[in-house]
Amino acid sequence: MLQTPESRGLPVPQAEGEKDGGHDGETRARTASQERPKEELGAGREEGAAEPALTRKGARALAAKALARRRACRRLNRTVAELVQFLLVKDKKKSPITRSEMVKYVIGDLKALFPDIIARAAEHLRYVFGFELKQFDRKHHTYILINKLKPLEEEEEEEDLGGDGPRLGLLMMILGLIYMRGNRAREAQVWEMLHRLGMQPSKYHFLFGYPKRLIMEDFVQQRYLSYRQVPHTSPPEYEFSWGPRSNLEISKMKVLGFVAKLHKKEPQHWPVQYREALADEADRARAKARAEASMRARASARAGIHLW
Repeated sequence: MLQTPESRGLPVPQAEGEKDGGHDGETRARTASQERPKEELGAGREEGAAEPALTRKGARALAAKALARRRACRRLNRTVAELVQFLLVKDKKKSPITRSEMVKYVIGDLKALFPDIIARAAEHLRYVFGFELKQFDRKHHTYILINKLKPLEEEEEEEDLGGDGPRLGLLMMILGLIYMRGNRAREAQVWEMLHRLGMQPSKYHFLFGYPKRLIMEDFVQQRYLSYRQVPHTSPPEYEFSWGPRSNLEISKMKVLGFVAKLHKKEPQHWPVQYREALADEADRARAKARAEASMRARASARAGIHLW
């Protein structure tokens, strides 16, 4: 979901001969090679041949380590998403959930990472689905879910979404994805985010019904999201952006704070989005001040009080 800095290639340094002029460099290299004894040239070739081999071997080792880290990270994220779904399903039956069940059916050989996995799952349950994971029996490591309804501390918008904490959490996830990707998110990126949360867009989910239908028929029609075709794309592609209702009811700072809580970071961790959110807060404060001044002026006029 988060925007990562694009990797930029470093400029490739030129050889000295190329910098000074192709023919001069070749002439110097040819002269030096003629003056050098054949044995020295042979030794140079052997040394030169060994060095690239070592370099290639080191590069392959680094690439293998980076690939292993990415795979481990993807597996950890997938396990967290699967545990969230497992906990939600167990909660439907209102039966306590034990650590041994979580390890047996979901976590498996990652049980050494149980504290990190359960902590991340609890964060997702709270901020996305509106549930709080509580351990009520420390001796037997037994947990229950408590429906908090409000995935954030202050949610005036929840009334507009029918008092549904999980639906609001999903909307905030989508708004966060859009905001962190430059205020636009391709349709495929939104469906990929649902997959990472353990949901299939067109498959029934016991909390959201059919997620794709919820997004397209509720969030879009209620103007929380805007949906349009991306210009000059063939085959046509579509993208989501914030709808007018989200712009009125939900501040960028609130959404950035939501994203920061999910990642256990401060909003300042994303300086571009943070500056934009500060500017949005200032605009909202000015608009609110103008509206309040206008209301006071109208009230004074109705009361027959002339201030000037």
